[in-house]
Parts: sequence; structure tokens; C-alpha cells
Amino acid sequence: MLIDSHCHLNFNAFDSDRDEVLARARAAGVVAIINPAVNLEDSRQVVALAEQIPELYAAVGFHPNDAAGFSAAALSELRELAAHPKVVAIGEIGLDYYWDEAPRPVQQKVFEQQLALARQVGKPVIIHQREAAADTMAILRRWAADGPQTGLTLHSFSGDLPMAEEAVDLGFYIGVTGPVTFKKADDLRAVVSAVPLDRLLVETDAPFLSPHPFRGKRNEPARVRLVAEKVAELHGLPLETAARRLVENTTALFRITVGSGIGD
Repeated sequence: MLIDSHCHLNFNAFDSDRDEVLARARAAGVVAIINPAVNLEDSRQVVALAEQIPELYAAVGFHPNDAAGFSAAALSELRELAAHPKVVAIGEIGLDYYWDEAPRPVQQKVFEQQLALARQVGKPVIIHQREAAADTMAILRRWAADGPQTGLTLHSFSGDLPMAEEAVDLGFYIGVTGPVTFKKADDLRAVVSAVPLDRLLVETDAPFLSPHPFRGKRNEPARVRLVAEKVAELHGLPLETAARRLVENTTALFRITVGSGIGD
């Protein structure tokens, strides 16, 4: 069994063949998929789609690139959506200084408000971070110190080893995506090798970040197997052993139960 801990299955890249994509995921042993949102309308969509697909779970929230559209009304609706039984997290939220599509102070404020929401509703958090490692960790450090943990994953981790080590010390998980398979990703592979297996999750971020040998093509949940194979190799374990641990990590973080069959 495998779980894709981060996939945007509601995106229109899948509109023409979503059923076939799901069938390939099932054939590859994927028993659950976490589908995070990027804004309010997307949050509504991921919840609606999760209602239709047994193995799909939703996360609701505002991506930093959409932070300028955040409001008190949006926060209130996110709180309502978070009560849905298929909503397992707040996300993806965080900071993105690469695209800088919202002013950085706005991104930071929206990030902090959604972290507070996660604590209020008792849900774990899915973090997006791009070229904003120092500010992301400063905010997360304060959040972790302010009260009880609800659980957190640094999605598609792209930081260095000291950042990963601090995240692990804080009790966070590290999300691993397709780039770990890329030819020149030695630094990332070194990080993944050093992080304890019980702190790792595997994900696709589909339709983005397709692993080798599909780099540059639309990604899909079935390819989480290629990421898991690389994690297993880096930790010197058979795929079955590593996959079992990775599934245990994901079900513990998102508090979901999976069986041997889809929808169990």
C-alpha cells in the first residue's frame, strides 16, 4: 500500500481522464490521496470531490500566492469547511518568495492566521515554502512554542539539512516529491537519507513535479511509487518495508484509516 500525501486531483489538468488516473493509482497500490486547496473556491472543490471519491481526502486553505484574496469571511468559511469529515488538514499554506504574488507581510499574516485556525480546529497543517525558509521556520518555531501540536508536514521539501533537522526536532514531517529522483538532486537525496524514516511522507504534487523518467510530463498519483522506491533505496530497505512505514506516518499525521482495498 502507498498513500499520495499531496496531489491536486481537482485541477483541470485531470478533467479529461480523472477516472483513468484514479484507476492507475489503484493499480499501483495507492489506497489514499490527500488533496490540498490553494484558495477558497479550490477549498470548496476539494471537499466536493472528496465526497465523490472514497480514497480522496481534502485539506482547505490559502496558498501564499493567493494570500491577497484572503479575508475574515474566507477564514470563517474555512473554519466551517474544516468541520467536514473528509477534511483532514489545513493547507496548503505558507510562504512563497519565489513568485512573490502577494506582498510578503500579507503572506506572513495570512500564514499565521491559518496556523491559528489549524490549532483552533485541531487539524494538522500542510506547509508550502519556496525561497522563504528562514521566515517560514521563524513563524513555525513560534507556533510550535505557543501551544499543543496539531501535526505538520513541510510539503515537497526543498530546504537544507539543518532546516530538516530542526523540523524533525519540532515534531514535523518532511514531504518528499519527484525531484528526489532527478539526476542532479544529490543535496536533496542527502537530506532524505539523513531524516529518520518515521518522519518522512511521500507525495506527487501532481500534476506537477513528475519523477524520473517522466520529468516534464503531467504527474499523477500512481507515480508516488517511484518516489517511495527512491526513499526505500536511500534508507537501504525493501520497498514493502519502507512503504509500510510511510503509510503509518501519513495515517498518523492525517488521522485516517486505510484498509487493504480502496475505500475500506
